[in-house]
Amino acid sequence: MRLFKLLISALATIFVLFYSNSCNIGKTKTVALNVSEAPFKKLSEYGFFTGALKALTPNERVLPYDLITPLFTDYAFKSRFVYVPEGLSAAYDTTQVLQLPVGSCLIKNFYYPDDFRKPEGKRRIIETRLLVHRETGWDNLDYIWNDEQTEAYLENAGDIKEVNWIHYDGRRMEVDYVIPNKNQCKSCHWRNNASFSPIGPKVRNLNKDYNYSDGAENQLSRWAKAGILKNVPDLSSIPKIADWTDAEHCTVNERARAYLEMNCGHCHNPNGPAYTSGLHLNLENNNAAHLGYCKSTVAAGKATGNFLYDIVPGNPDESILLYRMKSTEADVKMPEIGRGLVHTEGVELIAKWIAEMKPDNCKAD
Repeated sequence: MRLFKLLISALATIFVLFYSNSCNIGKTKTVALNVSEAPFKKLSEYGFFTGALKALTPNERVLPYDLITPLFTDYAFKSRFVYVPEGLSAAYDTTQVLQLPVGSCLIKNFYYPDDFRKPEGKRRIIETRLLVHRETGWDNLDYIWNDEQTEAYLENAGDIKEVNWIHYDGRRMEVDYVIPNKNQCKSCHWRNNASFSPIGPKVRNLNKDYNYSDGAENQLSRWAKAGILKNVPDLSSIPKIADWTDAEHCTVNERARAYLEMNCGHCHNPNGPAYTSGLHLNLENNNAAHLGYCKSTVAAGKATGNFLYDIVPGNPDESILLYRMKSTEADVKMPEIGRGLVHTEGVELIAKWIAEMKPDNCKAD
């Protein structure tokens, strides 16, 4: 009898240990990011998320966020998070991307719902990109998800994934989704001062409500409460970029400039990789010539479509800017990486923007 009781007790202990461990799979009490150490091989090791990894349930101090106008990436959805260590913060700044402190991480998950008409339904996560702020600067890391959606693994060489989905209009869509290699990321994130930098988290692009688990709140207000952002002024005084999809509240010009800022302006600005083109599509630029109006292109041959000017006001069909947006050819398309499909809705917006400009045949008097 005594032996039987000992056996039962041992089995009970094993059950408790098994149950406890199984309930805590994927859970980490605190984020395990250490910027002085080599990156983890598996995404789960960071502890950014709790529970099943594919649910992307944020851990403590990992805050979800969104952008008013995001970058187009072959119609991929994006689930974004920011992590800033306790006791550290960024200063409110409207002149540049927020300068998050060393130890911070931006987490961007790229995924496709099976049916775009049911975005909360079944989905496939393709990759998770991390921007880790080390003492030496920002480091870009890419984790590619397995087919089982149980883990993502560090990969510097990039990859190509066949992806298909049901689009908003009910059509079946597919794309060879290109995951960039580590060096390709520099083509957008690199600056003339030889530094790697985030692109999206600017004050004006974060100034919107987000539906958090405990209710909707302005993101900048929530970042201030979380200690991520300091010296945030009254929300009414904070600038805000236009939502490129909001035709009801924003003008075509506002929407087009917002779209170009996010899809082109990170390269096409005085300090970006495409500064030599003289085409500055960042929101701060108000010089018509640098914006492309009747501006001769520095591109040559096939990339011009045999057209002469970046933008011919009133004539989108002869504007090189639109021609390159409509192309999927490797040596013609713009942006050069990040898309294999034509962004139909973006093309329609920029075509309308150019068509509404005061006509000019761009010929010298």
